[in-house]
Amino acid sequence: MSRIEPGIPSLRHVHQAMPHDSAFKHVQGAADYADDIREPEGTLHVAIGGSTAARGRIVRIDLNKVRAFPGVHAVITADDVPGKNDISPANADEPVFAAERVLFHGQPIFAVIATTRDIARRAAILAAIEIEREQPNVTVEQGLASGETVLPDYAFVGGDADAVIAKAPHRLDGVFHIGGQEHFYLEGQIAFAVPGEDHDMLVHSSTQHPSEVQHVVARVLGVADSYVTCQVRRMGGGFGGKETQATQWAVIAALAAHATRRPCKLRLDRDDDMMMTGKRHDFRVDWSVGFDAGGRMAAVNLEFAARCGCSADLSAGVVDRAMFHADNAYFLPSFRILSRRVKTNTVSNTAFRGFGGPQGVLAIELVIDAIARHLGLDPLDVRKANFYRSGGDVTPYGQTVEDHDVIHRLIEELERTSDYRRRRKAIEKFNASSPILKRGIALTPVKFGISFTLAVLNQAGALVHVYQDGSVHLNHGGTEMGQGLFQKVAQIAAEEFGIGLERVRITATSTDKVPNTSPTAASAGTDLNGMAVQIACREIKARLAHFAATAWNVSEELIEFRDDQVFIGNDSVSFGELAKKAYGARIHLSAAGFYKTPKLHWDRAKGKGRPFLYYAHGAACSEVIVDVTTGEMKVERVDILHDVGRSLNPAIDIGQIEGGFVQGMGWLTTEEVVYDADGRLLTHAPSTYKIPVASDVPDDFRVALFDNENHEPTIHRSKAVGEPPLMLATSVFAAIADAIHSVNPGKPVLLDAPATPESILKAVGTFDAAAALANGHGFPSHGIPGSGPI
Repeated sequence: MSRIEPGIPSLRHVHQAMPHDSAFKHVQGAADYADDIREPEGTLHVAIGGSTAARGRIVRIDLNKVRAFPGVHAVITADDVPGKNDISPANADEPVFAAERVLFHGQPIFAVIATTRDIARRAAILAAIEIEREQPNVTVEQGLASGETVLPDYAFVGGDADAVIAKAPHRLDGVFHIGGQEHFYLEGQIAFAVPGEDHDMLVHSSTQHPSEVQHVVARVLGVADSYVTCQVRRMGGGFGGKETQATQWAVIAALAAHATRRPCKLRLDRDDDMMMTGKRHDFRVDWSVGFDAGGRMAAVNLEFAARCGCSADLSAGVVDRAMFHADNAYFLPSFRILSRRVKTNTVSNTAFRGFGGPQGVLAIELVIDAIARHLGLDPLDVRKANFYRSGGDVTPYGQTVEDHDVIHRLIEELERTSDYRRRRKAIEKFNASSPILKRGIALTPVKFGISFTLAVLNQAGALVHVYQDGSVHLNHGGTEMGQGLFQKVAQIAAEEFGIGLERVRITATSTDKVPNTSPTAASAGTDLNGMAVQIACREIKARLAHFAATAWNVSEELIEFRDDQVFIGNDSVSFGELAKKAYGARIHLSAAGFYKTPKLHWDRAKGKGRPFLYYAHGAACSEVIVDVTTGEMKVERVDILHDVGRSLNPAIDIGQIEGGFVQGMGWLTTEEVVYDADGRLLTHAPSTYKIPVASDVPDDFRVALFDNENHEPTIHRSKAVGEPPLMLATSVFAAIADAIHSVNPGKPVLLDAPATPESILKAVGTFDAAAALANGHGFPSHGIPGSGPI
């Protein structure tokens, strides 16, 4: 395969564009997921009975009719938990089953175990549960008013931001809302538990964190971790929604298997999945800023109020990361970045691609746009005026920005290749003569920190076996959810041994092979697991090289592994032949590799340290057209330039950039999470919740990789790519606001995310559409050519 990026060393596998290891199986529908595992005879199926109230005290639970339903084998509640009734990752604040009180609409109270899934679901609705209802807190504002939080407030403070703002030549302030987002993975939540002897439990789970499933299942069953094995070959998408929130369903399946001593499967219906699992945190942002005539910020005050839901889950890290990214690519001389983790009677919100970073990035970008409109400047010029500019510039959390030049070079290149300046002038000319259809354009940057901010998670293990025939068995702690992690790591292993990729066998992630793994999250999957695999491979190579040097009586420096051969001085043997000879000489051909990310330190109490090893950068220029009479919007063109360091696999990385951008575009345009006043999720199915479809992808979609080697010694000098591209979609939201601004230039644009048609019309405000139509302007359909219904 040919390389996409220029200037990269020529290697056989690494830096090459290769297809995903399961690409053909995906297309053929032949890839096995949890629901495809052949069910042993006697497998039972589990359904959940949930709360019909969002808040209240459980007065009575009558499950007699459920138990009596034909085909039902057992019903389990909190009383049937042999260990701890707790599935929380850290705070012991979320039960498997509600026992005394309910905290959100749909919260699991019991589970039915039956011969078939249909029987279990039909039986579950026969429960008679009496709840003494209380008024729920549903919105962020209601949660703030109640004073209830899942965690204490937290802030980064540098200087006296309020005083600096008060003295600044220009000042602005405002409030806006950032919506949540449903993960909408193609494969829903599912788990399949198989009991073994002596309390052993094998759990097949669609999870990003097998070790957490192992630990929590053991906790709830009341057994040691070593009795539980969690296994996952692949997921049909995760996006953070299976980091902690796959655990509950694995636990309930294991409880069912424990109670019946039979294999048990739990697969949530899509509606139940959406109602019973958390979303991206939605935020209320109160802000104020002081700046000079050139748009350079002197001080910023940001207050993030996050709807966390009924429990802490991962809200500590998610909201912290929003704070970490509230600077994005900009130096803030003085700042106050405050966060409140608001408790509401909604399902506990959780990790979602970007893990709070997108909310922080969007917040500061909206502030930048507000400054530009106030001063009548091009927003790109205001952005450039505020970029980190020297190696001495420090973030609000105390990390020195060492690669400050990357964003300058990247933006300069994209500004030129996207033809931004000429297009902006053309758009201004178009808008001047078009009262109904308005165009907008925006070019926005991304600076995203790579590493888990919880230091203990920055470690990974791998297990590599070389067999006598020279084939390689590869296992590590990362999970495959479609992002191409397994393919990249296999490329790394094949490159190390100098063998064909077909000789490397990729196997399911399993806690009995590599223990104590971290979740596949924070964009760190390849950084961590790739390094662990490389370390294991090099340990085996060193043994083989030492053996070969001794057996052939040559120096180890003269031994080279490449092209399926091992070159030993003037001689050569196949890799398989050397492996067989080494086995005969009793050389150990297995290794467990371990890697921990260096240089990291973080003192949360002081709010200072180095939480990230490096930053991934990117930028996008998006152009949109908006019908200000209907709120319809279409993205017409997108230019992306993204920094992935020295790409391990350019084809997969470009796919991740495209997918991340479109998912971010959905979050900011069509995907709206709506609860009613009683805490019921109204957007609980594809009929009411709109993810982007093929027709939403811009016809003119240009993606390029920025030529930039990682300055940190990561695996083959690559950079993470999973999360950062999602934030490139901020350019779409900014372009929509730019189009709206052209209606009333100079006035603030009060646009909340997502920019649905309703939100757009609200932001347009006083525009007299009827008068414009009466003058004969606009299309007869009042629509945008080529746009579909929204």
